[in-house]
Amino acid sequence: MADTPAWKLLLPRQLRHLPADLAGVLGVVLLTNLAVLLPVVSDTPVRIVAGLVFVLFIPGYAFIAALFPEAGSGPTTDDETVSNPDADGIDGIERTALSFGLSIALVPLVGLVLNFTPWGIRLLPILVSLSGLTVVLTAVAAVRRWALPADKRFRVPYRAWLRAGREELFSPASRTDAALNVLLVLSILLAAGSVGYAITVPKDGERFSEFYLLTENEDGELVADNYPTEFQQGEGRSLIVGIGNQEHERTEYTVVAELQRVERVGNETRVRDRSELRRFQPTLGHNETWHRQHEVTPEMTGEGLRLQYLLYRGAPPESINQSAAYREVHLWVNVTN
Repeated sequence: MADTPAWKLLLPRQLRHLPADLAGVLGVVLLTNLAVLLPVVSDTPVRIVAGLVFVLFIPGYAFIAALFPEAGSGPTTDDETVSNPDADGIDGIERTALSFGLSIALVPLVGLVLNFTPWGIRLLPILVSLSGLTVVLTAVAAVRRWALPADKRFRVPYRAWLRAGREELFSPASRTDAALNVLLVLSILLAAGSVGYAITVPKDGERFSEFYLLTENEDGELVADNYPTEFQQGEGRSLIVGIGNQEHERTEYTVVAELQRVERVGNETRVRDRSELRRFQPTLGHNETWHRQHEVTPEMTGEGLRLQYLLYRGAPPESINQSAAYREVHLWVNVTN
């Protein structure tokens, strides 16, 4: 008790005696949840690094820890197995490899199950499901490991690794070993720096904005189908206007909705009469999506009218026209008295 830090005494007994590797698993789960949910760090590289470790390794490691709580001695021959029938564990290399493989198998299975639930495959349900599964597997692994005699439990020999690494780095057997150690450290720092730079300064890629129209079906879902084409003068029908910002910067938009009477002259479409219906002026950050319901209430009547939505970045010109617009979508509608 005298050697136990004061802060550990505040934890439940099970957590105080939790094996170091399982405590690390829970730590990564907690870090990933904080990195995804906290606004302060959700847009930082911490989210990417923690998320990759969490998705690609942690669930599989917890599963393997629950399946194999005992220490392993690595691959054995038939003679060694006969002489030591209790050596049924797996070694560290096998445990690591299986952890990657099982994580890659478990994550899609969780997504498949969520696909048949009301929550669907979205960030928060996936995060909660994987976190809950990993915590449960970690608890099972801890209980099974505690049930074994102390000398048969699996342990990560991190203290021995640190001691051996310290001796190898600071007390090399020869100058050649010292030079190789320096080269190894420099290589690791270079690799870590390259990965960190790639994560923190990603390429912008293509810049564009999505612009579309949707409708709401009987279940309340937004779909790109069943657009209204028959209107009564002065009676409203709803459309959903949508914008997706992939410009890699915060962008101001203006949406202008018009009902137009047009005619074809050769290969050119000319506007003979126009009536502005509505303007929207949203501002979106990168990777943000905006939806707004528009109740279309036409006053102009006629057949083959064009209900057009023009998207501008920033303020539109004084003279509204399609050639100056950044994006355009339209419907052909009929409006009767």
